[in-house]
Amino acid sequence: MIASTVRKPLFGVTVLAFSLFLALFLFPPFPFFSDPTLTFNSSLVERPEIWSIRRIAEWRPCNWWLQPQLNALPAQTNGYIRVDCYGGLNQMRRDLCDGVGIARLLNATLVLPKFEVAAYWNESSGFEDVFDVDYFIQQMKGFVEVVKELPTEIASKDPVRVDCSKRKGQFDYVESVLPSLLKHGYISITPAMSQRRDRYPLYAKAALCQGCYSALRLTSTLEKKAFELLQAIPKPFLSLHLRFEPDMVAYSQCKYTGLSLASAKAIEAARVDRKPWTGEMARLWRSRGKCPLTPNETALILEALAIPTNTTIYLAAGDGLMELEGLTSMYTNVVTKSSLLSGEDFTTMHGNTKAALDYYVSINSDSYMATYFGNMDKMVAAMRAFKGLYKTLFLNRKAFALLTSQGLRGKELTEALWKVHRDDFIMGRGSALPDCFCEFNL
Repeated sequence: MIASTVRKPLFGVTVLAFSLFLALFLFPPFPFFSDPTLTFNSSLVERPEIWSIRRIAEWRPCNWWLQPQLNALPAQTNGYIRVDCYGGLNQMRRDLCDGVGIARLLNATLVLPKFEVAAYWNESSGFEDVFDVDYFIQQMKGFVEVVKELPTEIASKDPVRVDCSKRKGQFDYVESVLPSLLKHGYISITPAMSQRRDRYPLYAKAALCQGCYSALRLTSTLEKKAFELLQAIPKPFLSLHLRFEPDMVAYSQCKYTGLSLASAKAIEAARVDRKPWTGEMARLWRSRGKCPLTPNETALILEALAIPTNTTIYLAAGDGLMELEGLTSMYTNVVTKSSLLSGEDFTTMHGNTKAALDYYVSINSDSYMATYFGNMDKMVAAMRAFKGLYKTLFLNRKAFALLTSQGLRGKELTEALWKVHRDDFIMGRGSALPDCFCEFNL
């Protein structure tokens, strides 16, 4: 009788507890398994700044690059190669990186590269005006031989130009370029834009990585100016590489509505024969993420990522940015190199040296974001990974286009943009180049 009396209260308590649990499960005040960080515009829970999210993967220099030399340099060189670099600073740097790998692949001695004068880029500075030559040569010892001057017997000759536009991998160069190198002794090349570095032996890849990320240091004069700029920026700060110049938009073949008359005229003047897509093709093109983000769209995404509107933003960009008030109307603490530096030594700088300032500041910034995935962005992301700086994120143009085409606006759009970029940051997507960096799970 006593046992029966005890069992009934216990049973009643159990039933009551189970009923409460079931009620909470079926009718929760918020989704039962929801991530509280996904609650938006709530007075109870605020979404955290994107950088506070814990990553599960990151990119670090591969062990085969940092280990002692895989293959000793042969005693005798097959000849001399000069890399001719074209375009802006980071495009030329990319060509130089590839050229170092090709030189090692062919057992060639590397002559200091030639930076081609480009009126389009307002450029006249050469390799030695931007990078510390002696440091480059010293850092490449054991990877590839680099010389300032050619031997007397070939110093008076111009290099024989070899077309590398269709050369992508190891056997392309060995079969097609090496014979010319052996025949002439001195050749010049411009590496193809899309290299298949995965086809290189590790010793050639290691030379490329060393040349690209360890051996290139700014000249002392330029680094002093870049450090002065870095010190002038209020800390902490976000470096933002924003691409919305007339030529950039014209090249993309995208069409925008709501732009100012001045911006529309500048884009039209830059189009030449690259007419914007129309109809279904325009929609498909934008949905593939081919259209540059406007400053206003950029500001919207930054807000979705919980970047405070009083954040100091260093604008890493050249001249000619359009519609900038779309960003500065929301983020008011925006600074540029021209607003922080003065003096004749700055005003007389050319494209390469000014780009080098943006590059230096972006590498050393507290955080870095880019609205594109161009040559500078790839180099900056890789260098930041090399230095162990992982607050790096590329704004997802494709996701933005798809979400807005689905009609998402306001809170729904903000939440969706947050999820996409949160996942990108957690996985470390785009945070380093895979050629020299390997993915590590945390």
